[in-house]
Amino acid sequence: MSEPSISFDEFQALEQKVLRAVEVVRREREARAAAETEVATLRELLDIQTAETTEARARVENLSQERESVRVRVEAMLSQMDELL
Repeated sequence: MSEPSISFDEFQALEQKVLRAVEVVRREREARAAAETEVATLRELLDIQTAETTEARARVENLSQERESVRVRVEAMLSQMDELL
């Protein structure tokens, strides 16, 4: 049985294909690492934004309660003024 022979040109062509494949894999890994870093950064930003939104909602609720309290007090004062007149 004879071993298959590969010419030097065929070997070089195969070597170039392997090198290109290695380069493609390297670029894809770098792109994946960059994407994972970006996802982590975006998650952190989302967590910060969520916390800020929650805080803002609490402040709005607090201000609404204060506004209602002031409205009730002003109505009571106006009622007392009406009684004086």
